[in-house]
Amino acid sequence: MDGFESNEGVILMAATNRPDVLDTALLRPGRFDRRVIVSNPDLKGRLGILKVHTRRTTLHAEVDLEQIARATSGMSGADLENLVNEAALLAARRERSSIQMEDFESARDKLAMGAERRTLVLPERERRRTAYHEAGHAIVAHLLPGADPVHKVTIVPRGRALGMTWMLPDEDRVGATSEELETRLAIFMGGRAAERIVLNERSTGASNDLSQATRMARAMVTQFGMSEILGPMTMDTGGEYMLGRDMGRVVEHSEDTSRRVDGEVQRLLTQADQRAQAILETNLAVLHSLADRLLETETIDSTEFVEVLETMGAHLPAGQPA
Repeated sequence: MDGFESNEGVILMAATNRPDVLDTALLRPGRFDRRVIVSNPDLKGRLGILKVHTRRTTLHAEVDLEQIARATSGMSGADLENLVNEAALLAARRERSSIQMEDFESARDKLAMGAERRTLVLPERERRRTAYHEAGHAIVAHLLPGADPVHKVTIVPRGRALGMTWMLPDEDRVGATSEELETRLAIFMGGRAAERIVLNERSTGASNDLSQATRMARAMVTQFGMSEILGPMTMDTGGEYMLGRDMGRVVEHSEDTSRRVDGEVQRLLTQADQRAQAILETNLAVLHSLADRLLETETIDSTEFVEVLETMGAHLPAGQPA
């Protein structure tokens, strides 16, 4: 970085995905002293990127790029380019002369959830367990306030998952309240609770749900100050160490505080599990109906899903806020 005079007109640029581990010497005045944060595009940005990447493709008249942009929250520019390319490939395989909305939908599913594994033949017992698991997630997500709308429920294996409940936000979100995070915890627990209520068993299918729920609950306690017992404080719990940067790191809280953190995390997870179980026990007939529909059709879209729940009269238990 030395040797550049101010009159040479040299501009040095660099990029990183980990600005938190940069040496402070690089950020001194005269070096990399201007920082530009480039985040994932918002709705307007995604729409513009889609227009660029579809400029040389033939789109069907029914294709609504704004609707696609709304359904791709969180995707980067590279993701959107990949989406268009994948949709074009699917249209070509289906021998179509233009890309249709169905192609974009299938491409988005593949990128978000992985390719379908139609060759994987599951035993009927495993299919039934998966159907109740995903139905449990979906019912809890639909009934609790602050949850994103359920977009699709499927028991078709994709990637490493045997099934999936996919929710899409109505709008781009930056932050979340404690109530919204507690809702997400209950949704994570919905699949496990459904298995326990109907089949009276616990399976390994909930391992990813439990992992995500535990990370979220720990973040609520240690990073977001959402614990009444620990109060408005954050703490270093020793997660995600970077080689070199974190050698010699000192943990700045006591063992007693660590025990209280563990207790609060356990309380949040247990509370979410009980909340999900209460909802599913109240709507047991809905759970059976939705699981049977999944076993029959394998995939249910948002319209059919809402129709099933409204027909069956799904509702929250008494005492839970709507």
